[in-house]
Amino acid sequence: MIKIAITGKGGVGKTTLSGVISRLVARDGYDVLAIDADPDMNLASSLGIAESPRPLTDYKELIEERAGEPEGMFKYNPKVDDIVDKFGVVGPDGVKMLVMGTVERGGSGCMCPASAFLRALLRHVVLKDSSTVIIDMEAGIEHLGRGTTKGIDLMIVVVEPGMRSIETAERIKWLAEDIGINNLAAVINKGTSSDVKPKLAEMGIPILGEIPFSYDLMIADFEGKAPLDAEVENIGSFIEIKEKMLEMIKSFCADDKN
Repeated sequence: MIKIAITGKGGVGKTTLSGVISRLVARDGYDVLAIDADPDMNLASSLGIAESPRPLTDYKELIEERAGEPEGMFKYNPKVDDIVDKFGVVGPDGVKMLVMGTVERGGSGCMCPASAFLRALLRHVVLKDSSTVIIDMEAGIEHLGRGTTKGIDLMIVVVEPGMRSIETAERIKWLAEDIGINNLAAVINKGTSSDVKPKLAEMGIPILGEIPFSYDLMIADFEGKAPLDAEVENIGSFIEIKEKMLEMIKSFCADDKN
């Protein structure tokens, strides 16, 4: 099965890409689990799911039961193997969806049981779940840890024209390499690639494709419609990206066998 993480600077279109790619891959016959790991939690609309499932972090009693311990301690490996079936929803094209939610933070740091719970869930779906998993990440890759990344087949960085987006891509590449993710690729969104391509080439990040700027996508987003359910003119670019993505993953798997 395929495990993909999609990331990039906020606002570059990674959630749109995550939703469209999830449904296109499902149409190819894959059993797809789409995970919203972005604090903005907008993946449902991109998938065409009218009512997003509750974030897992809302289930505080469950988290405390599974991950909490007396005296403020927490379990590093709480039980999570039933979470997708219990709290996920099924959307168009049969895509299953799960929303992670955000970890509450106070003056002394994170709510540790919730953090341990979410990390354990990601480890499970990436390393053990038999679904094709597509994760809409937050702007960084902080959700991922060394124990999780062994199962990631490809990390896709969405970039747009502009140095802040390029700098974020460079930061993500450094972080990814630091935790053992070596298979990165980029998707260029919202404009021409003439200024972006050389920068990505310098970083050694191959390009899966480009998504031209489209008013149709803007209107679909404003109306709360999934791109695949609206009359969006550049869906062909998403299909080409999906095809190249699958080819790239197959080549990575072939290299690993050799």
